[in-house]
Amino acid sequence: MLRPNFQIKHPKGVLKLGPKTCIMGILNTTPDSFSDGGKYIDPLKALDRAHEMIDQGADIIDIGGESTRPKGPYGEGAQDISVEEECHRTLPIIQQLAAKTTLPISIDTTKSEVAKQAIEAGASIVNDISALRFDPKMSEIIARYHVPVVLMHMQGTPKTMQQNPTYADVTEDVLCFFKRQINHALNAGISHAHIILDPGFGFGKRFEHNLQLLGQLCAFHTLNCPILVGPSRKQFTGPNEEPSKRVPGTIAAISQSILLGAHIVRVHDVWETRQATRLLDQTRLSMPPLNP
Repeated sequence: MLRPNFQIKHPKGVLKLGPKTCIMGILNTTPDSFSDGGKYIDPLKALDRAHEMIDQGADIIDIGGESTRPKGPYGEGAQDISVEEECHRTLPIIQQLAAKTTLPISIDTTKSEVAKQAIEAGASIVNDISALRFDPKMSEIIARYHVPVVLMHMQGTPKTMQQNPTYADVTEDVLCFFKRQINHALNAGISHAHIILDPGFGFGKRFEHNLQLLGQLCAFHTLNCPILVGPSRKQFTGPNEEPSKRVPGTIAAISQSILLGAHIVRVHDVWETRQATRLLDQTRLSMPPLNP
């Protein structure tokens, strides 16, 4: 199955998407992320982990300083933090990593000032889980610095997203959301060639919503943008397991996504993912063309 090819220009070069699945390695510099909170607060440990993921096959390093964990079985929901604190957690790592690698670094933030300072420190991509909705200045920053942006779908906010999420048809609703946010981005001066779409697995979705999106992912190719998926260690990949034990379910979700045309997979477990994507990328070549 052939997925559409894209070339995403960024400050460090060009990200070629299509022939090979791109792996985005997750680096949370937070004390309260649902899966690995507290492990990489220390900048030296964070840098070591970033280099380890690069050695394991990561194509992008996604650095986040604010947790989006919802209230649930593993504790209270994440707390809001200031711009200053988020910058304190992320900028030193971005600066040092950018000096040592040519791979693109992504900043996972919804705050325009954090995005601005991260780009100036060496980040090449902005990963905005609010899809430009939480900070009215975010669109301006993306357009001004000419960087790619990930627009993710989320119903509600991190604090409310898992409180009885409902949809008439989750795939159609997410499609309509993406159309609105793409138009918003274009009107703000962001290039269509810089837009990446993430359906937001686990963000304001029930188990059945995630499964429907996973089965109908090819519907989003009609929007002519690369697709990023982030099912890594999410509850639906192993409902009765601790996050660290959800790797098999994560690999299954990633495999399905790739076979339906996902270009980028955002994961905690880079080594395991690279083993899977090598085989899947070869398998896709013998499959019939993708028909959204």
